[in-house]
Amino acid sequence: MTTTAPVDTTTPAAPGDSLNTKHMRRILASSFIGSAIEYYDFLLYATAAAIVFSQVFFTDLGPGMAAFASFGTLAAGYVARPLGGALFGHFGDRIGRKKVLVLSMMLMGVATTLIGLLPSTEQIGIAAPILLISLRVVQGLAVGGEWGGAMLMGLEHAPAKKRGFAASFANMGAPAGALLATLAVSLFTLLPDEQFFSWGWRVPFLVSIVLVSVGLVIRLKVAETPLFQELSTKAESKKIPFTEVLTRYPRNLILGIIAGTSVYTIAGMVTVWAVSYAVEAGADKTGVLNAKAAAAFGMVITTMIGARLSDRFGRKPVMLTGVVAAALCAFPILWLVDSGTVVGFTVAVILGQALQGLIFGPFGAFTAELFPTRVRYTGASLAYQSASTFGAGFTPAIAAGLVVAAGGSLSLLGGVWVLAFVAAAVAIVLTKEGRTRDLGEIG
Repeated sequence: MTTTAPVDTTTPAAPGDSLNTKHMRRILASSFIGSAIEYYDFLLYATAAAIVFSQVFFTDLGPGMAAFASFGTLAAGYVARPLGGALFGHFGDRIGRKKVLVLSMMLMGVATTLIGLLPSTEQIGIAAPILLISLRVVQGLAVGGEWGGAMLMGLEHAPAKKRGFAASFANMGAPAGALLATLAVSLFTLLPDEQFFSWGWRVPFLVSIVLVSVGLVIRLKVAETPLFQELSTKAESKKIPFTEVLTRYPRNLILGIIAGTSVYTIAGMVTVWAVSYAVEAGADKTGVLNAKAAAAFGMVITTMIGARLSDRFGRKPVMLTGVVAAALCAFPILWLVDSGTVVGFTVAVILGQALQGLIFGPFGAFTAELFPTRVRYTGASLAYQSASTFGAGFTPAIAAGLVVAAGGSLSLLGGVWVLAFVAAAVAIVLTKEGRTRDLGEIG
């Protein structure tokens, strides 16, 4: 027997014509801040995986294998993201977006704090990397449920002509979280190496519990979306949302995943693999991290610009522009990283993340407009999180493997990277433009 979700009567019956109202400002702030905190936690791990974990949890391996193993634990979190999207998406489509967002944030905060308290391999042996991987999987499940709900809170409250921009606040939270995480680790790299690797790297993880507490207070003050309220008053579908997405909307799901992979190959390449590669090539790690932080700030700006443009010209034209530009810049970015200088890395990461933001800005609305309200949380989350797994999750380890296979040359890596953008461009062309579609009538 199915149950009908309770209606949140504190929410206005329908979105207004402006985002500049007290109600919408609260919704968008919650979407942005909550997403930023969750991604601070999730991407903090990526930075630590690039420069810390190989020396704390994989000390018995050589430098190359230690880096590969460290990136492998990073990938574990990305593998868990689609599972989190399916799990939290199910409940988000059944009981509401807001309740699921609160749960995902609590889960993320606990996992991140425990990573900061985890003893090293030297202290507890093989149990240390096993526990590290387990906590990383929990992080992946949590962030898998975060983005879809945060994005839909903005999109489903917003007026039709501004929903691309409203949805992008969840997307802007990701680079903002990356900025905070990178600056936090960069600050502690100023410590002597002995202190940094013994306790300094742990402090940013422990700060998570404070940030999550603030985020929960903000998130609890927002109300459920009007579209979900309307859905909850109707007869509920007996199908499981995950099953319905796979059986009724497989084409949309596959195209969304392929299109999104382009965004995440950039993230995996320039913000994880390139950090490790540049530091090993001789670039100062503090300078590299500061450059990464500056690039994350730039990505917030280009994400906003991309979303604004998508509300005016459509999701597809803006995303295609970003994908084509990224394909043309792939080899120049790799050459800059290979310079082994902070300046070269800085130009590479800023350019890469600027292009990522241009694609990323419309991507929230792009995926949401592929699915009807009753399965939108699940469908959008599966597309987005699966793209993150194939793009960012495996990219650092694959990149390291391709460089080894090519005898140290970056040419093979560059060719594979360009092919990922070509595939994304084809997928975007094959989807329907969603800017003018009525969300309530999709499906």
